Amino acid sequence: MKAILSLLIIGYVIVVPTQQHSVWKRHTIDPAAPGEGKKGADGVRLADVNRDRLPDVVTGWENGDAIRVCLNPGKDGIKENWPAVTVGRVKDAEDAIFTDLDGDLRIDVVSACEGKTQSLFIHWAPEKREDYLNPSAWETVEIPCTAKKARWMFLTTFDVDRDGDADVITGSKGENGAVGWLVNPGHSKARNLSNWQWKPLASAAWIMTIRDIDLDGDGHREIVYSDRKGAHSGIYAMSHLTEEPWMSKPTRLGFAGKEVMFIDVADLNGDGKKDIAAALRPEEFGYLFQPKERPWRSAWEEKLSSPILNRSEFGGSKAVRIGNLDGKPGLEIAATCEHANGKLSGAFYFPFSIDPVKAIEATNISGSEGVKFDRIELLDLDSDGDLDLMTCEERDNLGVFWYENPAITQPAPQ
Repeated sequence: MKAILSLLIIGYVIVVPTQQHSVWKRHTIDPAAPGEGKKGADGVRLADVNRDRLPDVVTGWENGDAIRVCLNPGKDGIKENWPAVTVGRVKDAEDAIFTDLDGDLRIDVVSACEGKTQSLFIHWAPEKREDYLNPSAWETVEIPCTAKKARWMFLTTFDVDRDGDADVITGSKGENGAVGWLVNPGHSKARNLSNWQWKPLASAAWIMTIRDIDLDGDGHREIVYSDRKGAHSGIYAMSHLTEEPWMSKPTRLGFAGKEVMFIDVADLNGDGKKDIAAALRPEEFGYLFQPKERPWRSAWEEKLSSPILNRSEFGGSKAVRIGNLDGKPGLEIAATCEHANGKLSGAFYFPFSIDPVKAIEATNISGSEGVKFDRIELLDLDSDGDLDLMTCEERDNLGVFWYENPAITQPAPQ
């Protein structure tokens, strides 16, 4: 006791007990309900759809048929189930995104389906803003040019042809797998679905991530994507051109031959250039560092993460997200898993490090509940100054949820 009091007197930082190794508290956003089509939540994508400056979320429930939008209730209700609506019922949904396709300032949803459905769907938002949570006010339509064309896996909204409307970058897998774009015919023609076209950009085996981001800081955004299978495996980038064909041919940046899962992009080494972190199946994590003096199309440096001492406590590598999770100097890598069976955990984080000799230790986030987790969003949901982790889980039907980041340290009393 005297030792503890002396620490308090001289003003040391006190580590809050048990939090380093205890799991983070899970708060459900949208619970599973198989009878309502909510089974096997697959993906979380964000946008502020009601202009309250809070991130809302859309999710496709792959093993059911619900496409769900959940509206952020704000700080007072953030730890309860969020107000939500089923905007459409389509099977085999693998992804869903927010976008305004017809320029009416109401945020629509586009869903991508694999399995036997193999189509893209538009879920048109209600005409009246007050009807956004009314399921009968939504209209779901299949996009004819995508019907039975591929197993659609991932979507990103992007004005490819620079005409002021929202096109959709698409990625698929298997036979006819490709990266391509869905051409918006213009705001006045968008609801006539026969006007939509799909144009391939590159062949693919199994697309996991598509991101639009300015890699080199020149004011022009590139498309970065990951392909996890066969001869196409690796991480790629395409330049956005000023005229047709609008996108350059893809350049493979690295990790050829690796089974690349979800990726994230950020400046990892502090040189002012964007780098890439990747989950590499079955159990690795890796980084691509942008060349310092050469254009981004030149060879990127590949590094694997430092060995993780307690890696055997967690499932297989599925997704990553870069952020500062512990409030201390330096970046961390948040990770989610698949095959987190039995006592294995499915969400954790570890310090960014590429030292091949010095091992690091991961911090458990989820505990053993859940088996197959998905992509990650890091954001301060409870407005307490640290990054929380939002994701979903498909096998144990944990639904859509977020983990509350506990305070790791606090200043000693003065």
